[in-house]
Formats: sequence, C-alpha cells, structure tokens
Amino acid sequence: MINKVVALENAFEQLKDGDTILIGGFGSAGVPDELIEGVVASSARDLTIVSNNAGNGETGIAALLKAGRVRKVICSFPRAADSYIFDELYRAGKVILELVPQGTLAERIRAAGAGVGAFFTPTGYGTALTEGREVREINGRMHVLETPIHGDFALVKADRGDRWGNLTYRKAARNFGPVMATAGAVTVASIYELVELGELDPEAVVTPGIFVNHVVPVPRRATQAAGFEGATAGRKS
Repeated sequence: MINKVVALENAFEQLKDGDTILIGGFGSAGVPDELIEGVVASSARDLTIVSNNAGNGETGIAALLKAGRVRKVICSFPRAADSYIFDELYRAGKVILELVPQGTLAERIRAAGAGVGAFFTPTGYGTALTEGREVREINGRMHVLETPIHGDFALVKADRGDRWGNLTYRKAARNFGPVMATAGAVTVASIYELVELGELDPEAVVTPGIFVNHVVPVPRRATQAAGFEGATAGRKS
C-alpha cells in the first residue's frame, strides 16, 4: 500500500551536508515553515537554499540562516525590511549570494523538472548578472544561456493532500510550489488537511503524487486561521 505520510522528524533522514534545497514561498505566502524547522532540527550543514527571497524576521529561511546551516542562497529578492539576518551574514562574508531574475529563477527550476538541458533568455543580457555567460543572437535579439537548478530536496507548502501525495494549494500560497516539486530528487510537502483517496477532484490536483516523496500533515497556526477569517469577513462586508 502506498502511503507517503510521515512525521516531520522522519522527513529528512536522507538530508546531508552540502545538499541543495528548493523552498517554496513568495514573501511570507506559501513558505513551508514547519518543514524548514525540520531542516533546522537536522544536522545538515553547508546547504544551498533556492527560494524567491532570503527570509523574513527570524522564522523560516531566516531561522535556517541564523542557525549557520546555509553556505549559499540562490534567490531573486534577498533584501526586505526585515531581512536583517541575511544582510548581516552576507556583509560578513558568511553566505554566498547568487542573484537570479524572478522569471529566470522559475524557468531554471521548471527546466530541471522537465529534463531541459539549458535554455536561452534575453533577461539579464548586458548586465553584471550574466557576465561570462554564453550568449547568442536569436531573431535579432541577444540571449543568455541559463542552466537548470536541480534540488536534492524540495520543500513545498500545500493545502490538501492524500496518502499518495496528490496536492492542491491555497491561492497565492501556490507560487513556486508546483515547479519546485518536479525539480527535487526528494520532495516533501506539508499539508493542512489529509483527505481520503478519491476525495480530491483530479481536475483540481496541481501536483500529482508521482512528484512527491513525503507528505507531512501540520496544524494550521493561529495567525493563519485568523488571517483566513479576516479575509472572509472582508469579502462579506
């Protein structure tokens, strides 16, 4: 019987030093905080983190950075009003940054999941971000060669899922989750609601279970529940 549901403490038994971890999220939306806490609780070090941003406050990716587990960050938006942990580490030379335009970041991850060897994009041509890269003129416009970003692990935050790993997402929390799920050698998904097989409408499944290795049920946090209630009240008013 296929059952991919595991406890958080068992989800990262294969994680090792030097691994690359793809972490979903856009700002604070869709960040799999509980799964990141599982990485912090592991002993893995010298990690490469691939995400849209480099953490907020002292939770999530910021907590992983603060714990001294990260060697390199690949992201599009490393700085925000509350990204002080990343700022301090970067300025001290304790973490490496690879800055990637957001669309290029998404496509590099998608390419890894789709088995694409490389692709050309006009984004970034002529800037410091693409110095030393192979370039080619295509249809009268200069393009830069970009390579896929594969992950040893991918951490995604879904809303509902079943024991086979089929997933649905909640609105903006979906963001990078679907493409990252395809690009991780081991994909771990947190879910708020574990449903029976067949309960998810196949047409509504965004990430099929074939891309998911572990499903970790987590409780909704009070702040999230309050946010959903506030949003609902706002629509009714």
